[in-house]
Amino acid sequence: MKATKLVNSKKAVSPVIATVILVSVTIVVAVAVAYWMGGIAGIYTRVEKIEIMDSVASRDDPNAQWSIIMNLKNSGSADATVQNVRINGKTFGLTGYYIGTVTVPANFTTNGLTILAGQEETLTFTLLYYDAVNAASNPVAGADIEVKLHTAAGMDYPDWVTLP
Repeated sequence: MKATKLVNSKKAVSPVIATVILVSVTIVVAVAVAYWMGGIAGIYTRVEKIEIMDSVASRDDPNAQWSIIMNLKNSGSADATVQNVRINGKTFGLTGYYIGTVTVPANFTTNGLTILAGQEETLTFTLLYYDAVNAASNPVAGADIEVKLHTAAGMDYPDWVTLP
């Protein structure tokens, strides 16, 4: 009789409270794992994203050229490196200061222009009014030209500029 009285007199957690505790612990563990996995995924899925905030062309009559100014922002999570500029589909390399009809700005290195994640950069380059070597593709006033920035990651970022 003492044995049964001892078993019956033990106090335990009710089944409802036990269920609430188990569900709470499960939710806390699930949330912790989700944050951890999100952090790991963020490390391996960094991307560049260049936004062309605005682009303006202006005439430089004394030098017989147009100046094109592009304000860029890298809103991605990885650094972006602009390797070359394509104008109306024609690629101009950025390893020198004067190539074809494009004068490349001094802030380009031989590896291109690197824009850090979250940073802004201004890209300025010029087009000659007339280039004897590329006479068939000389730009004219009032023309819309396509300027496409090509990055080291293989991405193209196009924009249109009207020459004044």
